[in-house]
Amino acid sequence: MKKLLLVCLLATTSLFAQSKAPKQSNLESITLAGGCYWCVEAVYENLNGVQSAISGYAGGKNANPTYEDVSTGRSGYAEVVQITYDKNVTNLDEIFKVFFTVHDPTTLNRQGADVGTQYRSAIFYKNEIQKKAAQTVINDLKKAKIYDSPIVTTIEPLTKFYKAESYHQNYYENNKTQPYCQMVIQPKMEKFEKLFKSKLKKQK
Repeated sequence: MKKLLLVCLLATTSLFAQSKAPKQSNLESITLAGGCYWCVEAVYENLNGVQSAISGYAGGKNANPTYEDVSTGRSGYAEVVQITYDKNVTNLDEIFKVFFTVHDPTTLNRQGADVGTQYRSAIFYKNEIQKKAAQTVINDLKKAKIYDSPIVTTIEPLTKFYKAESYHQNYYENNKTQPYCQMVIQPKMEKFEKLFKSKLKKQK
């Protein structure tokens, strides 16, 4: 009888432990800088598998940077987008493929008319897996000679991500009639939608 009670107790304890065990999350995040964060955010918000794309700042030293601080080009911060995605739907390779398609990784501290270190091309990694993946994709692009000019994308450790002011979030979606959105972001969106048609959240 005692043995039976012990077996029942152990079985109950095991089931309780399993029910309390945390489920492994399928979500992962990567932080990218590819010029104005309005452009990068608009693209990734429409990529299937992306849960969120948040505009912000990374790469500087002073705490709590503001848009005004970063706009000087002297803060060390870059305009970035932190992308959280479902690994069951998309992956880091696809995230990088989009990244190197919708911005120019060969222009130093510049994307079009946006000039300054805050507009640099950069991948901010949070672990060695992301760092290695970033190094691999850049090496592969160099070997394939995809670009006529050298790739200047930096690979930097993500020490801290600061979310940008609220009016910068979902900027393209909320301001499609603005000249910058129509002249700069819209062409990027059209290129993305054409090349990644099967990967869009909403088929167009």
